Amino acid sequence: MRFLPGLELSRHFHAVVVAPVLRRNFADLRYAAGRLDGGSELLGLDTSRSTDHDWGCRLQLFVGPADAHRVPEVLDAVDAALPATFLGLPTRFADAEDVLFGVAGENGVRHGVTAHELGGWFHGRLGFDPSRTVSTSDWLATPTQRLAEVTGGAVFHDGLDGVLTRARSALRWYPDDVWRYVLAAAWTRVAQAEHLPGRCAEVGAEVGSRVVAAGVARDLMRIGLLAGRRWPPYDKWLGTVFGRLPGAAAVTAALADALDDNRRAWRRPPIAPERPLS
Repeated sequence: MRFLPGLELSRHFHAVVVAPVLRRNFADLRYAAGRLDGGSELLGLDTSRSTDHDWGCRLQLFVGPADAHRVPEVLDAVDAALPATFLGLPTRFADAEDVLFGVAGENGVRHGVTAHELGGWFHGRLGFDPSRTVSTSDWLATPTQRLAEVTGGAVFHDGLDGVLTRARSALRWYPDDVWRYVLAAAWTRVAQAEHLPGRCAEVGAEVGSRVVAAGVARDLMRIGLLAGRRWPPYDKWLGTVFGRLPGAAAVTAALADALDDNRRAWRRPPIAPERPLS
């Protein structure tokens, strides 16, 4: 069976299953729908391996403040109408503890459709509501992985007068002054550590030398993404996303050589300490 990327699956799941439920039961409801809440699929990086942890028929529904009180009944209607499977995949998830203690079968009881008041969801996910304003503190306090997810996922329907679409657009990239500050901070991290692998090697500290060198390589990869106006993802996907930058192959090869050279460096005898002055 051909692997169906998670965003494509969620888009079909909304169009074929969830949207008809909402039209039948809440014809007057203004809502938005999308997949923005986390997962490799939001970066287009999911594979068959991703199917072993909370991957599948998932999406988020968003309503405006005036309809926040309707969230429970929306979820009840969706829960009652979901088929057992969609495109051959279960529509419900089982927590390991539920299966272990016999509370749920292997297809589970928890479905992957959530519903939220949009501003409240943004506050819970990011700590602020980008449909209103994004302060310098908001930018600096938000992990780039979260920004990558919110801007890299997908919106399947935006019936809230485009509020969700505009909020995502507001998060596409840092303001120029914040961007320069973040780049300067990243280079400062490199400057504080780039000399340390050699210092570790001088005293035969194998593990310390390799750990510091790998940390510097990680920081340089993040700088490359920041310079290319790409949100750096968390470490699992850092190398993959960095490798897609134009010209990244040469830099990746140089970093690999640096790490290999670092492994050889700690094998050299430590430098003898200088004789004290008499």
